[in-house]
Amino acid sequence: MANLEVEFTGLKLKNPVMPAAGPPIKDYKAAVAAKKGGAGAIVTKTISTTAAKVPRPNMAKVKGGFLNTELWSELTPEHWLKEEYPKIKKLGLPVIAGIGYTKDQIRELAKKVEKYADALELSTHYLGDDTTPIKESIKAAKEEVDIPVFVKLSPQIDIAEFAKAAEKAGADGIVLINSFGPTLDIDPKTAKPLMGSENGYGWLSGEAIFPLALRAVYQAANSVDIPIIGVGGINSGLRAAKMFMAGAEAVQVCTEAIVNGPSVYQKINKELNEFLDQNGYDNLDQIKGLTARVVKNKANYETVVPTVIEKNCTTCGLCITSCVYHAISFNDTKDYVEIDPKKCAGCGLCITRCNFGALEIR
Repeated sequence: MANLEVEFTGLKLKNPVMPAAGPPIKDYKAAVAAKKGGAGAIVTKTISTTAAKVPRPNMAKVKGGFLNTELWSELTPEHWLKEEYPKIKKLGLPVIAGIGYTKDQIRELAKKVEKYADALELSTHYLGDDTTPIKESIKAAKEEVDIPVFVKLSPQIDIAEFAKAAEKAGADGIVLINSFGPTLDIDPKTAKPLMGSENGYGWLSGEAIFPLALRAVYQAANSVDIPIIGVGGINSGLRAAKMFMAGAEAVQVCTEAIVNGPSVYQKINKELNEFLDQNGYDNLDQIKGLTARVVKNKANYETVVPTVIEKNCTTCGLCITSCVYHAISFNDTKDYVEIDPKKCAGCGLCITRCNFGALEIR
């Protein structure tokens, strides 16, 4: 069995999977559930200097993802300091306390929260081009506390530029990514937006944003030397492994924990362990940043025709249906598909369409 323990910025986690700051970790009871569900650390829902007033409805499952108009905690900071943080601290897991959003709000909260936390996660949801607000928030927190300070960044920015600015400002780590948006979906029966916000807009999370999050983590990890925590669309051990290959030190889960409950942390850990074992890895360090070591940093223009793994082919026909080059066909005398190398363009779509591992590029 592979070792899933991770250590970064002085934090020691028995496994790298933790909740993301949001509804799955909205209070002490949720933190207890996360621990029982297998989380390696607790990331508390972001608080600000006042309780949030959240529009209703504010969450919806959509095809391939999740919409929300969630803000920060609907509980006051005074309540958190008196009722939630002290009990969460006693759970025995590393605690990363989420606070936001402006430099002044962060400065006001950081010192109050410090004694209950092993690290801070600054949420800014900043979407502009100027790195100044991010740098000022980090500096404000660093001036107030002696524990590690992470900053969570949104995807709609220049990731490399903001990551470098965060590192230079003193951030001990970066969390990528926040939800993407604004976005919109509509109830076709009523023509009303699914979200109850003023304009009906919401923020997209879940499976749909995973490739975006993966790119952001990869880009940041290859731009700075401080740790990266990956978040966005992680719903399996395989996706967690991809985040490590992109350069992450640990991962956070939000949407999957909302949709399928806190047992997802244990599920992801189990699948991650299985992936490592099946591929001959002893620990997560062996796959961390692996992608950067194999990327050639130049485009490939060579056409490579996929190989058919005959024993795996079920002749389901998905590859044939989606081949726009008409290069794949059945042979009546064989129980597997064949690929015409003269027609195949090497686009790779058929490999991602096959559910049985019957096609691969060698």
